[in-house]
Amino acid sequence: MRFAMLSALLFATVQVVSAQKFDIVTASGKVSIVYTTDGKKLDSITANLLANDIEAITGIRPVVTTNIEKITGNVIIIGAVNSRLIQSLNQRYFSQLEGKWESYSHKLVKRPFKNITLALVVAGSDARGTAYGVFSLSEKIGVSPWYWWADVHPQKRKQLSIDIVPFIANSPSVKYRGIFINDEDWGLQPWAAKTFEPETGDIGPKTYAKVFELLLRLKANLIWPAMHPSTKAFFHYPGNVTAAHDYQIVIGSSHAEPMLRNNVGEWDEKTMGHFNYLTNRERIYKYWEERVKESSDVNAIYTMGMRGVHDGQMEGIKNLKEAVPIVEWIIGEERDLLSRYSKKEVTVIPQVLTLYKEVLEIYDNGLKVPDDITLVWPDDNYGYIHRLNNENENARKGGSGVYYHASYWGRPHDYLWLSSTHPSLIREEMMKAYENGSDNLWVLNVGDIKPLEYNIQMFMNMAYNAVPFKESRYTKQHLLRWSANIFGQEWGQKIQSILWDYYQLAFQRKPEFMGWSQTEPETKTTYTDFNHFYYGDEAQKRLDRYNLLEAAVKKLRWQITGKNAEAFYQLVYYPVTCAAWMNKKFLHRDKAYFYGKQNRLSAHDHAKLSKAAYDSIVKETAFFNTQLAGGKWKHMMLMNPRNLAVYREPVLPDIKNTNDNVWDIAPEGYVTRDSSLLIANGSLSLPLFDNLNKQQYFIDIYLQKSEPLQWKIHASQKWIRLSKTHGMLSGDAGNNQQRIWVSVDWSSVPQKESLSGNLTFTAGNKKRVMRVPVKNFPRIEYNVFIEQNGFVSIHASNFSRQTNKSPCQWKTINGLGYTGNVLEALLVRPNTRSGVTEDSIKHFCSYVEYDFYSFTSAKPVVNLFALPSHPVNNKYRVRYAISIDDGPIKMVDIKTTGRSEEWKQNVLRNRAERKIEMPYLYFGKHTLKIYTVDPGVMLDEIRIDLGGLKEAYGTIGETKINLPGKD
Repeated sequence: MRFAMLSALLFATVQVVSAQKFDIVTASGKVSIVYTTDGKKLDSITANLLANDIEAITGIRPVVTTNIEKITGNVIIIGAVNSRLIQSLNQRYFSQLEGKWESYSHKLVKRPFKNITLALVVAGSDARGTAYGVFSLSEKIGVSPWYWWADVHPQKRKQLSIDIVPFIANSPSVKYRGIFINDEDWGLQPWAAKTFEPETGDIGPKTYAKVFELLLRLKANLIWPAMHPSTKAFFHYPGNVTAAHDYQIVIGSSHAEPMLRNNVGEWDEKTMGHFNYLTNRERIYKYWEERVKESSDVNAIYTMGMRGVHDGQMEGIKNLKEAVPIVEWIIGEERDLLSRYSKKEVTVIPQVLTLYKEVLEIYDNGLKVPDDITLVWPDDNYGYIHRLNNENENARKGGSGVYYHASYWGRPHDYLWLSSTHPSLIREEMMKAYENGSDNLWVLNVGDIKPLEYNIQMFMNMAYNAVPFKESRYTKQHLLRWSANIFGQEWGQKIQSILWDYYQLAFQRKPEFMGWSQTEPETKTTYTDFNHFYYGDEAQKRLDRYNLLEAAVKKLRWQITGKNAEAFYQLVYYPVTCAAWMNKKFLHRDKAYFYGKQNRLSAHDHAKLSKAAYDSIVKETAFFNTQLAGGKWKHMMLMNPRNLAVYREPVLPDIKNTNDNVWDIAPEGYVTRDSSLLIANGSLSLPLFDNLNKQQYFIDIYLQKSEPLQWKIHASQKWIRLSKTHGMLSGDAGNNQQRIWVSVDWSSVPQKESLSGNLTFTAGNKKRVMRVPVKNFPRIEYNVFIEQNGFVSIHASNFSRQTNKSPCQWKTINGLGYTGNVLEALLVRPNTRSGVTEDSIKHFCSYVEYDFYSFTSAKPVVNLFALPSHPVNNKYRVRYAISIDDGPIKMVDIKTTGRSEEWKQNVLRNRAERKIEMPYLYFGKHTLKIYTVDPGVMLDEIRIDLGGLKEAYGTIGETKINLPGKD
């Protein structure tokens, strides 16, 4: 186009519209799209993608051109603020973009040229800012960033108009934001090679173009490319680099790949020697030099330092003391290469040092890192950031960032299959990093991209605009908005509720961890730690929750049809049902084993249910790969990455019914881990009922032989309530056992301190008697946690009182932890005190108090459950302190080291447990105090064992009296 003619087209006065409807497609016309000729190729790419988006909605594709003279009517003008086209508009408004990083504006301009009725101007401070402005317009008209990657089809409309208010976007909260494609062997690489890009036979330019488009639609800007042996190096295919340039995506490399090299694909030990800088410096230097030359004009972030060839320790280093000067020397030589081959000063070339695994230890042992290099703090591979900046690190010019996992291969166990990292954990850890100053680079390990769609969406939204995520309550709101934006308001609330419970159950135990097995070295699966015989059958409660989720998504699958069906399957149905079936596979196997030891016929039923759950996963995964979206995702979904034991067909117990009895009963709480019955005072008994806790317990009546059986129960006292008093059992599956719930009608119980009744089970020619013990405790006139059968259960966020001091205070974090809310110790000002003593804790530390009442005089053991977080930085540990009745202070420290067995168990269950013995207590009212010592502690649950606490994997219901109007 001849821009000299623009002045003739301009009116003397340009009228700016502050808020107005903008017609894109109507019965009388359609919009045209104009982009600048002097901008980046990305302007053309985004202009055409926007035209595709409009066509996907209306069936009409706008004209896309650079010639503004040949179009009339409404137009969308796309370009960077410094382009001639945007400059020619003579709008001072757009000058506000100048000098900003990745900012954009939307603005309507009336009659900018004689032939143009109304222009929607999408201007950017730079090429990516312009692209973000275009794709935010796509979202506004109803096109999801996941329209291609999750088949989120937009709503069809014959006419399309939108309301535009003048808007200038802030620069992103985090400067560099992106993903690391990793462990791609199981999905992305075979799918690309065999289904999407067979002409390359690998993850190549065609695949990366789709990845880069997704990143821009998510307002991200960085890629750490796939780098496993199954995939050729990113630079192997010149088209990959070209695609990154065209889409203006910044190229980086993982923590183990200095200088943009992909070691596993590019370093050949047979011809190049060992990857040892002490013995093979010249060859390694040349290896790096070749890539630096090749990438001198590439928009890149260079990984500095050195590790082993592939995620291992640096070769040839004997100890940390020796490693420090060698790594400093290596970084110096790497920077020398950048200085020699770049036109920029080395101090302005983006560089990162990812302090992953042993590199963090080297750094903490005195490694001196040039001030302009960005320090990247990693999580521990399971979502808990190892450490963040101290005050000195916060002052560094290069700043800091975070490398975070939502998918992982390694010890103690992989999680490469489903999306199972809780959104609240991501929010809490990443916002902690952001508010600590780690805002220069965020990278999310996303595995194969699918099925981590929501984790990716949330992470990138937070990196782009962190402000709303400062409130923990926003996490649920974000999930609701995402669900509603994709599936509409009608289904959004239901889907949000389903997904939230799905993530909550996975937080307690990821589906991939349900085998209680480990890897590196791999171990066999074993029985879970969920209690089948107490707390109302903890294992069955988990099964019930998954049954509800499974039923809900199956119902919705029939209701959500048409354009939303494929997206619903990928984003909701497949992960929820497969997580449910993985849990059923193991929990039903457990019941088959335990019930088999009791000679229950139902053991055979549970074995079949376990096998059926496995078969369902196989069948559903086959559908994903062969039928979903017409076979689009063939080879993408693998239900058994690395074929670990947890994914295999269940190993079922050998069930033999050897008992001559026809039937028997099993009361709650009087069955041991090996399924044998406990006898109290020569008879079977339920646990104690009391008037304050108002418990209910179950009794199972079950067949041991396949014979029809009528049964009935007689209660000796009218105050004993039963869910059923009679019934019929048969050998048929599902009808060979019955669960009866027992409770007490307290309005009818005599006012005696202790009393009991009996339940007599009669069937055939046999009777079984069950004792029902009852206790009337004195009325308590205030709100307090109370003992129940030898223990007190408290959710940490439900404290009785709080006393705030500085520098560290307890704050409730919503939506996190087993209980749904955790209590986190947060710094409100820098800690200037040195040393921690019992006296200083009592005088200077914030605390929460929990009033509780015990009926047993005993020496209590306080069981404290926290999230397995790490020290906020190297100035702290992970400590808090407790006392009862202002007695002696007991310090608690949950810091773990390395890959200890304790750390492994902590991350597998998302909990760090401590059992603290406290001084003897007489029955009566007491107060537990928990003091802040170090920031970053996240308390979840408290159990006070007075001699009756049974093991539970998950939460125990709180034992508490709540009296209206009482404190």
